Amino acid sequence: MKRIENKVVVVTGGASGIGRETCLLLAKEGAKVMIADLLDVEGKKLVDEIKSLGGVAKFYHLNVTNEQEVEEVYGKIAKEFGGIDGSVNNAGIEGASKPTHEITEKEWDAVMSVNVKGVFFCTKHVVPHMQKSGGGSVVNISSIYGLVGSGDISHYHASKGAVRLMAKNDALTYAKDNIRFNSVHPGGILTPLLERLVKEDPVFGKKLNDAHPIGHIGEPLDIANGVLFLLSDESKFMTGSELIIDGGYTCQ
Repeated sequence: MKRIENKVVVVTGGASGIGRETCLLLAKEGAKVMIADLLDVEGKKLVDEIKSLGGVAKFYHLNVTNEQEVEEVYGKIAKEFGGIDGSVNNAGIEGASKPTHEITEKEWDAVMSVNVKGVFFCTKHVVPHMQKSGGGSVVNISSIYGLVGSGDISHYHASKGAVRLMAKNDALTYAKDNIRFNSVHPGGILTPLLERLVKEDPVFGKKLNDAHPIGHIGEPLDIANGVLFLLSDESKFMTGSELIIDGGYTCQ
């Protein structure tokens, strides 16, 4: 028996990086994976890849900052597949690397719009479908920088702290509906962007590895495994929790 057999799961930002690896793993474990992203080409290719491996997947173009689009996409998924069992709020951006006093209002709003308002919209519009079907699991992808500071990108820190507390508050609000909310906090993860930066600057790569007590940064699959656990019935007694996957970074 696969760990999330026949569960319908939406993954925002699912076409690349952590989202992509999560979609592949969820499909391998029996989920019907709904890939929601702005990256149409990458998303459709991922659907083909999952289908070639015997999995079930469908792509939906989605801008998480547009409430009407979010409502429509979640509605279409629930109608076509008979409900929604899991939702992974993974779509996010880092924003401009500047100290607080140099960040413009536009730059601040751009990060908050995707990272916070996007999570709000997706939560708002998945909950009614989960209430109707008797429960579900929502996973907010936060960051170690939703727990500790790093001395830069304050708008990113603020946004990831927000989705952490949104998960806790929603865990209380919807526990009566059997809807669980948890957050995942990745440390440094070797996504395509980070991989490029490490190749361009080996010194930066060494510093990044050294910052993690375990001696190296993580891989997208490390985070995908945590998401799988939180979506599965193995975590049925977990809600409002923080799953920290950071190679010991926040122990320091």
